[in-house]
Amino acid sequence: PGLLKDPLVRLIGDRCYESLIEDFDLTHLDCIKYALSKVLGLGIVVGGSVVKIPQIFTIVSSGSVRGLSLASFVLETLACCITFSYNWRQSNPFSTYGESFFLMIQNILISLMVLFYNRRYGATAGGLIAYLLFLSFLTSATLVPSWLMASLYAITIPLSLASKVPQIYTNYVNRSTGQLSVFAVFNYFFGTTARVFTTVMELDDPLMLFGNLLASILNGVLVVQVFIYW
Repeated sequence: PGLLKDPLVRLIGDRCYESLIEDFDLTHLDCIKYALSKVLGLGIVVGGSVVKIPQIFTIVSSGSVRGLSLASFVLETLACCITFSYNWRQSNPFSTYGESFFLMIQNILISLMVLFYNRRYGATAGGLIAYLLFLSFLTSATLVPSWLMASLYAITIPLSLASKVPQIYTNYVNRSTGQLSVFAVFNYFFGTTARVFTTVMELDDPLMLFGNLLASILNGVLVVQVFIYW
C-alpha cells in the first residue's frame, strides 16, 4: 500500500524495498542487514528519547540525588553535545545518531537537578547558560571549522571513558548504585551495543565505531554493578 511504501522506501531505499517487500527475497543478506540496522537505529533513537525519564522521576519522587555523580553527568552531557553537533554537521542519517540529541537534553536536565537539589541555585542557572552557549558554539561552522569539529569528536572517546568512570567509582565506594536508574543502565547498555552494529552497517567512520564500542563496554560494567550491589 502507498501509505506504507513511501516511509519504507525512505527508510531502506528502493532497491531493498523491492527485494524484501515486493519480491519477498529473504536471501538478499545485504538488504536484510541494512533493514535490521535501520530498525535498530530507529529503536535506539526512540529508546534514547525516554531512557533518562525514569532517572528524572526517581530524583523528583525521592527529592534526592544521593549516589549520583555530577562529574559523570556533566562529562556525558558534553560528549552528547559534541556527538550531536558532529553528526548534524556531517548530515548523517538521523537514525545513526538521533539518540544523542535526546540524551543531551535529558542529561542537561539531570545535571542541573543535581545542582538544584544540592541547593546550588546560582550554579544551576549558570550551568544552563553554559550548556546553551556551548551548543551554539559547536553548531556554528564559523566558530568551529570542520577540522576542529572532527578533533572535538575524537575527544569524546576519552570523554566517554571519563564520564562513566566517576559513576562506576562512586558505586564501588558506596557499595550501592544509589538513585541510579536501573532502567537507564540497561537501556544504555543495549542501545550502545546495538549502535555498534548500526555504525558498522551504515557509516564508514572508525572514530564513531570505536567510541560506541567503548561506551558499550563501560555500560556493561555498570550493568554488572547493578547485579552486584542491587
